[in-house]
Amino acid sequence: MVLLEPSIIRRFAKPVNSVSLPRIVVISVAFVSGFSIMTIEMLGARIMAPYFGGSISVWGSLITVFMLALSVGYLIGGRLSTRNPNPKTFALFFISAAIFSIPIIVFADAIMRPIFLAIEDPRYGSLFASIFLYFIPTSILGMISPYSVRLMVDSHEHSGHMAGQLFFVSTIGSAGGTLATSFYFVLWFDVNRILWGAVAVLLLAGSLILFINFLLQKNAAVSKVPAYEKQT
Repeated sequence: MVLLEPSIIRRFAKPVNSVSLPRIVVISVAFVSGFSIMTIEMLGARIMAPYFGGSISVWGSLITVFMLALSVGYLIGGRLSTRNPNPKTFALFFISAAIFSIPIIVFADAIMRPIFLAIEDPRYGSLFASIFLYFIPTSILGMISPYSVRLMVDSHEHSGHMAGQLFFVSTIGSAGGTLATSFYFVLWFDVNRILWGAVAVLLLAGSLILFINFLLQKNAAVSKVPAYEKQT
């Protein structure tokens, strides 16, 4: 995970009077994001093994693509966080990541087979296969962290603390995803079932954000009625 400089966060602190998600919700879904990233990454090598093997070069290709995808996601997510940050866009990250993870399950063989036939060297074959399979969903998942910071920061005095707390939880989620997938999930379920589980969890996280945002907006609208009546 990449930490954001507090000086950057201070410039983009959200307006105090905006309706925002509870911090526990943002932190919880950040955990889900970190967990999902590492679940997909740990399964990535197993998915590519029938075509490219499981050598260290395949792992190197996979890790490289994930790191590049996350870096692009951090950059785009940071830019998007400066443009009217809101829970709906935040939820869209999770839903989009889930949707773009489905081709990993459905089209993995169709994507890897022509690459395997066209590129003899498994190092470069696994690199291109990783790009086509994992780059887009991982980039979207990378957008979540900087956007989460923006949603959590109310004032620059607490920006560093909020960013540290968020990345702590997100990284714990990544560690949990690594251990849970490699120690247990692969023993209990097949790869596709684990991936469908990750898709379902991401969709659930996005739906939860939308639902909580709906309730908050509804309560905010109701609370404005008495204030308007007093003015009139």
